Amino acid sequence: MTRYVIDAPTLLHIVTEQLAINPEHQLVAPHAIRSQALTLLLERVRRGELSEKEAGVLHTRLTELKIRVLGDRVSRATSFKIANQQGWRTTFDAEYVAVAQLQADALVTVDPGLAAKVEGLVPLAPLSALTD
Repeated sequence: MTRYVIDAPTLLHIVTEQLAINPEHQLVAPHAIRSQALTLLLERVRRGELSEKEAGVLHTRLTELKIRVLGDRVSRATSFKIANQQGWRTTFDAEYVAVAQLQADALVTVDPGLAAKVEGLVPLAPLSALTD
């Protein structure tokens, strides 16, 4: 089994495109992923990109997608350490790095900014890795 960390934009991409995740893979993420994804949905509704009804459908899909969420003491402490070492303002991105370092084989993100930010800290895999 290959474990992949995904971030909130990737979670929304998966449910929007209705990607079928290979059952031999496990998705993992920090505990906050669903709240972050919901915030992204709210932003899309406010920009007029989605109706509330469409956002509701995507919310249902994202809550039904099987993801192992982590928020234990070690993950939180590791994210704090990473954010501090990297000089990052928050621990949000560092939480994904911490989970990837502690519990996963690679990070998958559709966010080029996050990919660039974490390059060298964790292995990165393409989106296609989730369905292969």
